[in-house]
Amino acid sequence: MFSKEASRILREEFWTSFGKSFPRKWILYNTKLKGVSFKFYFDTKKALIALDLEDDLEHRIKYWEKLQALKTILLDEYLPEAIFEDTYFLENGKEISRIYIPLEQKVSIHNKNTWQEVMVFFNEKMSLFEAFFLEYKEIIEG
Repeated sequence: MFSKEASRILREEFWTSFGKSFPRKWILYNTKLKGVSFKFYFDTKKALIALDLEDDLEHRIKYWEKLQALKTILLDEYLPEAIFEDTYFLENGKEISRIYIPLEQKVSIHNKNTWQEVMVFFNEKMSLFEAFFLEYKEIIEG
């Protein structure tokens, strides 16, 4: 077990190391679409990347329908392992819509031996996800 402080330090170390290993500007919250953001997620049990739709239901539905229309392209040309969930509950109970790609291997942010694998996964998959988003952004925001 790790203390809260030890866990915080490890998390900080991972994200700093990731930034140094793959120095680039990610889109993340800067999609220019209200309530639409990319996320990196890594905890003691799993790692994933996601595109979250977190705004009011009207915006979520609008963007979700556009993304559903592009689903075949995303799966065929970019990320065949992407999972679409129109109703996804965050740990805090908030309901969102999410498209995500989990890393299938067992990883933990507390295990430095899994860090490189997660960093490579994050870089590779998020780069593809962002390329898809930038290519089809006009359709999504349409």
